Parts: sequence; C-alpha cells; structure tokens
Amino acid sequence: MRKGWDIMKICGLQKTTLLDFPGHVAATIFTGGCNFRCPFCHNGELVTGTCPPETDDQGLLAFLNRRKGLLDGVCVTGGEPLLRPDLPLLLGEIKELGFRVKVDTNGTHPDRLRRLVEEGLVDYVAMDVKNSPERYGETAGVYGLELASVRDSVSYLLSGAVDYEFRTTVVREFHNRDSFRAIGPWLSGARRYFLQSFADRDTVLQPGLHPCSREELEGFAALVRPYVDEVSLRGLE
Repeated sequence: MRKGWDIMKICGLQKTTLLDFPGHVAATIFTGGCNFRCPFCHNGELVTGTCPPETDDQGLLAFLNRRKGLLDGVCVTGGEPLLRPDLPLLLGEIKELGFRVKVDTNGTHPDRLRRLVEEGLVDYVAMDVKNSPERYGETAGVYGLELASVRDSVSYLLSGAVDYEFRTTVVREFHNRDSFRAIGPWLSGARRYFLQSFADRDTVLQPGLHPCSREELEGFAALVRPYVDEVSLRGLE
C-alpha cells in the first residue's frame, strides 16, 4: 500500500452511475476529509474523515480492471479530493487502465487543480459554487473564508483548459434571487451551470433545512441564463 493512502482514505465506492459523470457509465470513488462544513452536506462522515475505508488502492484498481468494457469513466468526489496528497498518483493509475476521469472540487486548491489538468490526469471538473461572494463563507460553514483561491479556480476553468461544469446546491435558508444575480456575472462565459435541489436526509450536518420549489429554481436559473451557455436543474423528481 502506498505511503499516505491511509491519511486520505477511500471511504466509498459506487460501482455504477449514469448520473455523476455526464455522458459516461462510471464508478464513483468517495474520499474522506473536507475543508468546508457546508450545513446542507449529507456526507458528515466524509467531511470529518472519520469514515471507515471501504477499499484500498489495490482493491480499487483490481475492481476497475475487471470493469473494463463495462465502465468508461471514474468520478472522484468527497469530501474534497484535492486535499489528498497522493491524488495525482491515484488518477495516473486510473488513467493507465484507460478510464476517463472526473473530479469534483470546491475550488480551494487551484494550483493542485492546474497540476491535474496539465499532467493530463483529469478530463472533466465539476466545481461547486456555494453562493454569492457575500454569503460564501456562511454557506460553506467557514466564516471569514478568503475567496481568492475559489475565484482563481473559477477563472482557470473559464479559460477552457479542461471541460467543466459549475453547480450550486440550492437551499432555501441560504439562497435567494440576490444570490443568483451575483453568481451569473461571476460565471459569465461559462459553458454549463447546474442548480441542484437540496435533498434533506438524516445525515445532513444541520437539520431543519429546506429545498426551494421548482418554480423558485426556474426563476433563479432565468437570472443566470444571460451569462452562461447552458443552465439546467438537477435533483427534481
């Protein structure tokens, strides 16, 4: 086992998904640990890094090797995968097996993101945009959050160095029309942006939060559409 693997464990493995990696049949890997504490997060054990490991590197790679021809992509999510020091090595091993790679990130490590792209280790990036800059720290659960790194990651993705999407999980207690009046210009020129409906679960970090209605989400989306090529809703039944 590689040194450091037990520091940032693989806490979960979804063996097949048609949703997590657009246009691909993929497996999803969940890493532990996150530098945000978003109140609406439903992966408490992943955020704190206290989740037990579900597999190790050899087990993961053996699984992927058996799934060649059935899967064509791997999504790496968390937690925050870019906290993981050995992520480039892991992604390199996955790429050597012939899989395309998607990474989910909160955008707080733009230099690590650039490295993955420049080394050809990632094919698609999904970056969370938590809220307008004015309410970002509150929504991320980190009051006083410095946004320079997040802004840097947004600018880097807008440059077109890799295929990408931006997305916001919309929660009634944190988002309103002013949120999206600010997000639209911030993401001006983006390829695609998704508004994801919050889904309450027993594992949500802060109980008592609520989703917005479809009508509200459509109204928020309309505020962003003048700035972004493709704006869509996710998570609605």
